[in-house]
Amino acid sequence: MDSTTQTPVKKNPKKANLLDHHSIKSLLDESVTEIVTSKGYPEDARLSNIRLLIGSIIIAIALVAQFYKKDFPANRDFLIGCIVLYILFNVILQLIIHTKEKNAILFTYPPEGSFNSTGLVVSSKLPRFSDLYTLTVESADPKSISARPKVEFTKSVTKWFAKDGVLVEGLFWKDVEALVNDYAKEHKKSK
Repeated sequence: MDSTTQTPVKKNPKKANLLDHHSIKSLLDESVTEIVTSKGYPEDARLSNIRLLIGSIIIAIALVAQFYKKDFPANRDFLIGCIVLYILFNVILQLIIHTKEKNAILFTYPPEGSFNSTGLVVSSKLPRFSDLYTLTVESADPKSISARPKVEFTKSVTKWFAKDGVLVEGLFWKDVEALVNDYAKEHKKSK
């Protein structure tokens, strides 16, 4: 065999447990992230980094409270302060999750070289005991002058999976790509 001949890289199919809606949603969400970023939208991880920072602060507060050098009666006020801070930072973390993230699976920056000043927020829903997957693409900053109206689709996941749980990536890729393209076109129509 010729040493210059390249063997094609065989890509493993993406497979989900069809009886577990979390497995299905995770696989679809992962694929959506891959598709959107391949369209030139770089991922914006700032919110995730903020959540990690707040989580680290919460852990540090708990560790300081646990291993403080004084025994209980002497460190009572210190422990009360730690408990208050622990609760406060947990509330802040939950507010971020429920107000900013909601069902978001991906935050992006605008594509490089784009005149658009806002990225995307891609959200998904797959209710329990339902086969209807809803994917939404909207502006990361809805108040921006370059914000566009949100677009979404709701389709049955049975359209994208084979009987053995393998994702038919070509079909799913087309649907997601069409949704992102619809979002991009929406702005051009309104001008």
